[in-house]
Amino acid sequence: MKRLVEDVENEGLMGLMGQRVTLFGLNYIYTGKLVGVNTDFVKLEDAAIVYETGELNTRDWKDAQSLPHAVYVMLRTVESFMILK
Repeated sequence: MKRLVEDVENEGLMGLMGQRVTLFGLNYIYTGKLVGVNTDFVKLEDAAIVYETGELNTRDWKDAQSLPHAVYVMLRTVESFMILK
């Protein structure tokens, strides 16, 4: 079986540490500064839940609600992640 994605040091979520990332999950979209990663969770500070994106190529979300504290997101619920905005 071929591996389509190789394990490369400082790539993936670890390579995005300290940057503002967007996590597309099973039920929600989270955005925030990535400050922690382990085998089960990622930790976002200055985080928000995005309820409505609007156009993805614009700078602002149409409806993003700031969270009062850091949020931990379970990795098993994350479908994709990227630097988006």
